[in-house]
Amino acid sequence: MTNAKPVLAKNSFLSQQIIEDACEWAIMHGVAFRQADNTARHCPFSIAPMTMERDVYVHLLKVTPLITKLISQVSEDHDFLQRSLGDMAKADPFFGRLMSLHQQAHGDISDRRYPARQPLLLMRTDFMDDRQHGAKVIEFNGIAAGMGPFGQRATEFHAYMQSQWPETYQNWLEDSNAVPAQNQGLEQLAFAIATSAKKIRADFDEQGKPTFLMVVQKNEDNVYDQHLLEVALQKLGLRTVRRTFEQLSNQLSTGDGQRLMLDGVGAVDVVYLRAGYQYSDYCAPELNEPICCHTLSQTRLFIEQHHVAVNATISQQLATSKSMQMLLTMMPAEDYARWGLSLEEAQLVKSVLAEMKPINSATIEWFKTQATKHEWVLKNQGEGGGHCVFGEDITDKFSQINPQEYDAWALMQRLYPHEREVPTIAVRDAEQTLVEDLVSEIGLFTAYFNGEPATQLDGYAGYLIRSKPASENEGGIHSGKGILDSLTLVE
Repeated sequence: MTNAKPVLAKNSFLSQQIIEDACEWAIMHGVAFRQADNTARHCPFSIAPMTMERDVYVHLLKVTPLITKLISQVSEDHDFLQRSLGDMAKADPFFGRLMSLHQQAHGDISDRRYPARQPLLLMRTDFMDDRQHGAKVIEFNGIAAGMGPFGQRATEFHAYMQSQWPETYQNWLEDSNAVPAQNQGLEQLAFAIATSAKKIRADFDEQGKPTFLMVVQKNEDNVYDQHLLEVALQKLGLRTVRRTFEQLSNQLSTGDGQRLMLDGVGAVDVVYLRAGYQYSDYCAPELNEPICCHTLSQTRLFIEQHHVAVNATISQQLATSKSMQMLLTMMPAEDYARWGLSLEEAQLVKSVLAEMKPINSATIEWFKTQATKHEWVLKNQGEGGGHCVFGEDITDKFSQINPQEYDAWALMQRLYPHEREVPTIAVRDAEQTLVEDLVSEIGLFTAYFNGEPATQLDGYAGYLIRSKPASENEGGIHSGKGILDSLTLVE
């Protein structure tokens, strides 16, 4: 890194005028969370972007669509999913339910009655640029992989700061020669969805606006990111509607040619799940079901039995699980040929996969007696924050996990990204804080429809940067100590 500025004094804070301007920009551009009283609270953000070496970024741009190509093919290899994830499904009740749904849809090889749904894989692959090992995958996100709109807005916000408050921007920029990386996350995701919607509508030779259905959580607070995507889709000629699984449970029906119909709306062309990654999304206590969450999870299966573009399909959610990430990591590169990747493509994918280990008695004994504990993180199958155990705490966690639950967990090499070389101002709830050890996570969005790239950038669809203090384990914007950020590149 060149031209890094010296550490600034802790009293080098921003004027209240700049803070108010920045917060108002965020609210005005929809970079916010909805509060319980229907007011809006701006997302936490950094005042200037992070820096990455251009060759690292170029490598990620090259490899990430290949990861999506691989996951797209794995997710349609239904026999492989059933065979390879069976033990994990027995160990994790929620994934057991997903596997049961998958079996209902695809399990009988001789009678696959429901090929109707068309897979639209909108995926975010999260990376950290490790100081020693380079950029490595943290996780695949194949369901509710949101915040693409916020990612683009963060890039636009820093462009605004550079234009409106140039001295402040330069003071907090890590490298004065850094060049902003373009980010079209909102437009490219909308393009991919609109393209797939129009293809579905054309399959039925219908005129008029295609319809996009977003499946959302009840009382969701992360609505503005979702609405930004809806507005972009409306500009591309789509009608957008929002429903919970509970609402859909008695509003869906079947039209001619396995057309998915929604009461009061008509035919649906794309279903986009921003819910469905946890049991609570399917829970309806008033139904008083003998089997928890049966009705609403069957609603998801019902959707997939129709000729409609779907993200995420049940099989996509299984294919982006932590267990599948571990299997693909442990697999020889040559085995990727099963899913249409050349050896060169497979080796590129393998270059960014961090080491993972299954949990069994041998691994636990190795960890207790030989492992360098701070080099590992223990993960279960959960999505979002709060599902990781670090360092010395892993040994205690092992003593709490029943052997029949081992297959729901995995050890993964812990990544230690570069700390930013200059301190940063983080703004949260209109208050500024000096952060001297900021580290960043980069999520690259991709979109494939029916196994083919679906964006104007050969499958790539922009990025999301989330930064956090290195001392914090949970870096989510929504559920952790993370702040929205953007990316600049240096040679």
